Order: sequence, then structure tokens, then C-alpha cells
Amino acid sequence: MLRLDKRPQPSKRWNWATPFLAVLLTMIAGGFLFMALGKDPFIAIKLIFWDPLFNPQVADYSRPQLLVKAGPLILIAVGLSVGFRAGIWNIGAEGQYIIGALCGAAVALAFWPAEGWYIFPLMVLAGAFGGWAWAMIPAILKTRFNTNEILVSLLLVYVAEKILAAMSVGLMRNPDGAGFPGSRNIAQYPAAANNELIADTGMHWGVVAAFIAVIFTYIMLHRHILGFQVQLAGQAPRAAKFAGVAPARLVVLCLGFSGAMAGLAGMFEVSGPARLVSIDFNAYYGFTAIIVAFLGRLHPVGIALAGLLMALTYIGGELAQFTLGLPSAAIQVFQGMLLFFLLAVDVLSNYRIRLKTHEAA
Repeated sequence: MLRLDKRPQPSKRWNWATPFLAVLLTMIAGGFLFMALGKDPFIAIKLIFWDPLFNPQVADYSRPQLLVKAGPLILIAVGLSVGFRAGIWNIGAEGQYIIGALCGAAVALAFWPAEGWYIFPLMVLAGAFGGWAWAMIPAILKTRFNTNEILVSLLLVYVAEKILAAMSVGLMRNPDGAGFPGSRNIAQYPAAANNELIADTGMHWGVVAAFIAVIFTYIMLHRHILGFQVQLAGQAPRAAKFAGVAPARLVVLCLGFSGAMAGLAGMFEVSGPARLVSIDFNAYYGFTAIIVAFLGRLHPVGIALAGLLMALTYIGGELAQFTLGLPSAAIQVFQGMLLFFLLAVDVLSNYRIRLKTHEAA
């Protein structure tokens, strides 16, 4: 029989080891899942984690896609991590991602087909503002009426999806598209396109922004008084009040920052890889970024690595679907296992597992 003994303080060693253990357990459990679906588990795991990087037949396409997929995940997850550290739970980044994309696309379509260096910077500002404004709804409701930011931000995702659908067949629909839903192809508009900066690498402005966000957030959390307040509010809320931390201001700052990052991710996506506003534009990056944030231990550098790993599961999952005929739902379950096992093994950071003696029993 086993028992859990509370550690005097969380183990830093286990804190960083548990993500690797969670990935290993996900591979094992995923293997059983693929076996139950009648597929060879070893081939499936190889297709997901090995072939996109090292198989010469697919690597030329897959490697650039790694940065394309990782960029929005890292950008959104970095924004979420600041609030999560403070105990402020923004679960609606997917909605902020959609609204940011719509605001950025609106600027591009409003200027179409004019040329000017100022158009893309205006799109960046509009995307960040759109995500920030959408995040301010749960922030204001939280600070004014003490509503639950988890429920409000999550429910706003579905509102954003309805707005996206309405825009795709309404105001933003391509007038030359023969009535089909979807906007003009923004990637074909030189002044607004978020194209590759270096050919065949997948590096575009969204990826650059993601790594700038990693550096900025690291400095803010470890070298600025705001980072101290964020961590203090998350670890000891009562002590934070005595230290002069204003809870309402922190809620607004954290939700605003995460909303702006999600909005930027949406803007860079719609002007680059996605190319246009469409009904199925959202790829659920906002929800997947929650897994990335926790897999990276809410640390900016860890999030960058976790974002690359999660992007690898996206690319490898698509390859496994095409090669083995796996359903897309199986890949989504496989990705969800990462968070499940991470939360499960996270207990080792705070507890020791010991054998029960007869006397203790």
C-alpha cells in the first residue's frame, strides 16, 4: 500500500522532470489507443514524433511547418501564463484569437487595394486591440461584479465563433467570390500579407513576435516589480494585499495582456498561413495553448519548447492521419493526454510516494 507525504516545499527537480514523464506516459497510453484502433502503435508514434523531423521524404515540408504551427501556440501560451501564475484563469483565448483576427483582417480589407507601409503595422495594432478588448469583458465583469472569469471568458468563445461565421458570409465576404463564404485572400495583398521572411523556413512575423514575447515576458517576470506582484498574488493572495498589490488592477493587466497576445496570434495567422477569414478559420489554438502553458511550467522558455513539441504533434498527427487513416479525434485525444498526465504526475512535485508500514496503517 502507498501513501502520499507532503513535501516541506515543492521539489524543483520533479517540477522540471514531470513534463518529460508526462510526454513518456502520453506516448505509452497513446500507443494503446492506436492499438485499439487497429494500428501499429510503434509506427504511429514514429510518424508523430520522428518522421516530421528526420524522414527525408516529408521533412522538407514538415520542418517549416513546425514554426508555422508553434508561433501562435507560443504567443497565446505566453500571454496565458502570466495570468495563470497570478491565479487569474483566462480560458477564452480562442475567442480573443478570433476577434484579433477579425480586427486585423478588417483593416486590411478596408484599405484594399491601396499600398502603404503603414497598413501592416495598423493591422498589428488592430489585432492586439481586438484581443485586448474581448478580454476586457471578463476583466470588467470580474472586477465590478465579481463574476467568474473562467465561465465568462469560455462562453465568449462561442459568441466570437458566431461573429466569425456572420462576418464570413456578411460584411467581410469576398465580393468577387461568387457568393461563397470567406473574405478576400489577404495573403495576396502585398501591403497586408504576412509572408515568410526567409524562404522555406516557416519564419514569418508571427514567429518573430512569439519569441519577442518569450523574451519580454521572461524579463517582466524575473526583473520587474510587476512580475513579483504576479507571482506573489498566485502564491499568497493575502500577503499580496499587504504588499500593496491591487487585485482589480492585476486582473485587468493579466487578462488584457493575454487577450492582446491571443489577438496578435489571430492577426498573424489570418494574414499568413490561414490567408483569409472563413467560417472554419479557428484551429483551436487558444485551447491547445493552455496545454502548452502548463507543459512549459508557466515559464517563458519552457513554453517555447512546449510549443514546438505541441506543433510537432499537430504536424505528425496530420501525417499519421494521412498515412494510417487515423481519425482526427484520435490525435486530439492524444494531445489532451499530455495535459491529463501532466496534471496527474504533477503530484510528485508536492508529495513523496512512500510504502505504508503496518504501524502507520
